[in-house]
Amino acid sequence: MVKQEHQLSNQAGGMKREPTPSGSAGLPRTVTILGATGSIGRSTLDLIGREPERYRVVALTANGNAGQLAELALQHRAELAVVADPAAYAELKAALAGSATKAAAGEAAVREAAGVRVDWTMAAIVGAAGLVPTLEAVRRGGRLALANKECLVAAGDLFMRACAQSRVELLPVDSEHSAAFQALAGAAPEAIESITLTASGGPFRSWSLAELGQATPEQALRHPNWSMGAKITIDSATMMNKGLELIEAYHLFPVTPDQLRVVVHPQSIVHCLVAYRDGSVLAQLSEPDMRTPIALSLAWPGRMAAPTRRLDLVALGSLTFEAPDEVRFRSLAVARAALEAGSTACALLNAANEIAVGAFLQQRIGFLDIVGVVEAVLGDGECTRLPQSQASIEDVLATDALGRRLADARLRHCGASGKR
Repeated sequence: MVKQEHQLSNQAGGMKREPTPSGSAGLPRTVTILGATGSIGRSTLDLIGREPERYRVVALTANGNAGQLAELALQHRAELAVVADPAAYAELKAALAGSATKAAAGEAAVREAAGVRVDWTMAAIVGAAGLVPTLEAVRRGGRLALANKECLVAAGDLFMRACAQSRVELLPVDSEHSAAFQALAGAAPEAIESITLTASGGPFRSWSLAELGQATPEQALRHPNWSMGAKITIDSATMMNKGLELIEAYHLFPVTPDQLRVVVHPQSIVHCLVAYRDGSVLAQLSEPDMRTPIALSLAWPGRMAAPTRRLDLVALGSLTFEAPDEVRFRSLAVARAALEAGSTACALLNAANEIAVGAFLQQRIGFLDIVGVVEAVLGDGECTRLPQSQASIEDVLATDALGRRLADARLRHCGASGKR
């Protein structure tokens, strides 16, 4: 896998720290949120709503939740509201009737909204559906807060190359990558020894393999620390989420795969640790609330107030850490193998996992079948004959489609033989 030049604003060799033109002039910072009705989008708007004089909402997009999108657009006086699902357009238009907010629908309209010139864009569309709109925002340039994992997992080389070409200022929003971003501030690549991402262990951290085989979607959705969407919560339960984050970290930061580590930290207070060659270890700590990393990206290079619970180490008493169990949670090893294999394998991994998680939520397969489906796709002969990397977005989308088709075929096999 050929690694692209890093463009994080505070990394060695990255872009300069320059406030956006509107921010430097004392005018409101213009904002677009791709995926406004999801948990990240709503948290972002919660922060913006607390300091409305600092931000002006230009565009909000959603998949199909027209009612909630219209409510958010009216509340924050958005200029444009877009639903990806054309069937939701009539509801959106009716809800916005008489307001100054324009309504639009369809995937092309989402891409157009992403391409509108603003100071700051939150890319929070869940899944591979967010890839094309986020790339559109990258091509436009400016500052991009990235909460969509798939851009880096399915198309990391391509995405980072596009960021370099557009000189986009890329700010990671995942709590672990935001923490690494802060702990790495100004560090030379040769000074870094390792980056350790922390994992809560999810709701099944202490469950046996036999118990995991009987886990239900309802149980998997009960995350002990974080409030997230269904897909990412299931990924946390399987620990695939941490595997995807390893792939993201490889693209975001100047490290090799063997410099990336994972440690289970049930309290979710320490989000990342960066070890340096002099023996120093820098860590970022905060209560588990996504508004903390979102606030950093919104106000960067400054800081803004966030209504999060303040960290009280005395009240906590202790923080614990343990090695991940890759026998019970095979997703970590599978994701590492995909990272070593190259960007095509990572795209296949992502696609197959999306299909498998959806099937588990529909109770079509068991919990342990999720990683089984992903492994089957990665080991398929048609996949192993593919080129190691992808040259274009068309290649990425074709690989994604192949991974989904093969995962669907594997699900039919699981259905025929019964849930294991």
